[in-house]
Amino acid sequence: MTAAPSRAALRPEFGPEDVDALVDDLLALLGPRGVSTLDRARDRASRDGSGLSPILSAQQPLGRPDAVCYPKTAAQIPAIVRAAVRRGVPITARGKGTGNYGQVVPRFGGLVMDMTSLAQLTGHTETTISAQAGARMLTLEKAAWAADRQLWMYPSTVQSTLGGFLAGGSAGTGTIVHGRNHMGFVESLDVVYGHEDAEIVHLEGEDAQPLVHTYGVAGVIVAATVRLEPLQDWKCLYASFSHHREAFAAARRVANCAPAPRLLSADSAPIVDTLPADPALVRGRASVRGIIDAAALEESIAILEAAGGRVEAVRSGLAQTVRMSAISYNHPTWWLQKAVPDTYFHMECQGDALVERLSEVEAVYEGGMLHLEAGHGTMAGMLNGVFHSAEQVYAGVPELEALGVGVHSPHQSYVDLDADRVRAIALDTDPKGLLNPGRWRA
Repeated sequence: MTAAPSRAALRPEFGPEDVDALVDDLLALLGPRGVSTLDRARDRASRDGSGLSPILSAQQPLGRPDAVCYPKTAAQIPAIVRAAVRRGVPITARGKGTGNYGQVVPRFGGLVMDMTSLAQLTGHTETTISAQAGARMLTLEKAAWAADRQLWMYPSTVQSTLGGFLAGGSAGTGTIVHGRNHMGFVESLDVVYGHEDAEIVHLEGEDAQPLVHTYGVAGVIVAATVRLEPLQDWKCLYASFSHHREAFAAARRVANCAPAPRLLSADSAPIVDTLPADPALVRGRASVRGIIDAAALEESIAILEAAGGRVEAVRSGLAQTVRMSAISYNHPTWWLQKAVPDTYFHMECQGDALVERLSEVEAVYEGGMLHLEAGHGTMAGMLNGVFHSAEQVYAGVPELEALGVGVHSPHQSYVDLDADRVRAIALDTDPKGLLNPGRWRA
């Protein structure tokens, strides 16, 4: 296993003639509208949300494809992969490009396969919903609600595709209860491996889990079945506080209410002041907001008010839960950066020290401001600070760890979940190293 990283990190050897031959193959397969080498198409396929990271932004361009293709049916995916493997051209599957870490930017060029036309919902039961990889998570959640069900979880960027969330995402609304998306959310996957005789392979149960959160390096996700549960009576609760210290401590207590919240976020006043205008987000005051089960609403309000909070709104409905989700996780960082350009970065943090040692945590970086995601038994969040250099960002990591904070860097696009295990899988499922190459830490 020690030799695999250097092999997998190598740039695939292909040239313009290989790309030209592949484009001819794809024109025959997909027609003239199914493949493009135009600059505007290639530029669009080179972008994602990695501008959120000043470290990644400084490395631009992260990569640019030589061609982009647009399959319309699931049956076309294995044929596209077979053609790319035959020509030795790397291939990167892409959804809406809402990820923030450069995972779908083709580091070494080659072919980007845009999966967004594969957007059909293909069926559901009382406990599952099935869809093609390009279906938006919001579409799945709407369909679930119409059937009196809800997704186990969905990302804060609800326009993300199912395939993108499973391949490159991790957490979101609902993970307080169910954990991350590689912890049982997926019932089955249809995938295509990087083989010369590639076909769609159906994986169920435990066999499907190893392909989740692998950035597409071990297989292209074509379709998936994910889990549903009975729809709960959700209330979107907004409260404000004079100081985020009290707000964070109160959010921690609300997280332990039963039934557990679906989402629970908190911010200091300076971050709240940059969020989209809303009477429930009071300028100059810290915010606690959560998607709360109606059965726990009274208790949650009592906790917040006893801690000095003021209830600003209680709202109902799917649109309101989606709206609240869209100002959670790293979205407050995006709004902060929009309000004060070229200033802030963020680090993903976890641990009770985020509440218990809040002042010390925020003091690690100049201008430190923590966005909190409170969960049952654990705290997580995004620590924002004024950016000076990559060295300054990483120098703060041991300081945070000394405070008892777990840190994950959002400034890299490498496989970051059991990389050795994923690499071992990819040696079999992508022997030529053509699926989204360059995703192994050197």
